[in-house]
Amino acid sequence: MIKYTINKGINKPIEFKGLKAQYIGYLAAGLGFTLISFAVAYVMGVSMYLCLAISVVLATASFITVFKLSATYGEHGLMKKIAQNQVPDCVVMRSRKTFLKLLNY
Repeated sequence: MIKYTINKGINKPIEFKGLKAQYIGYLAAGLGFTLISFAVAYVMGVSMYLCLAISVVLATASFITVFKLSATYGEHGLMKKIAQNQVPDCVVMRSRKTFLKLLNY
């Protein structure tokens, strides 16, 4: 009899070193920004050691921020928080015309 192993990772989010879902992309974007800022500063003639120090600070800040966001909000929590901030507090209607037009349909 042949036994087949079942992949138990189906429908689970991508996870890398504790980061889930979109946070992997945020970390990659932060590190890409760090690399580009290092290259631009070096081409502008800034000291190599200063460029390196700035890059280390930016990369460390990126890691800390992304891991903190991942731990605080989880897989979908940050997107829910952003969506919640875009909902208006109230809707003001100064006329009855909108509701009267609904009766005609």
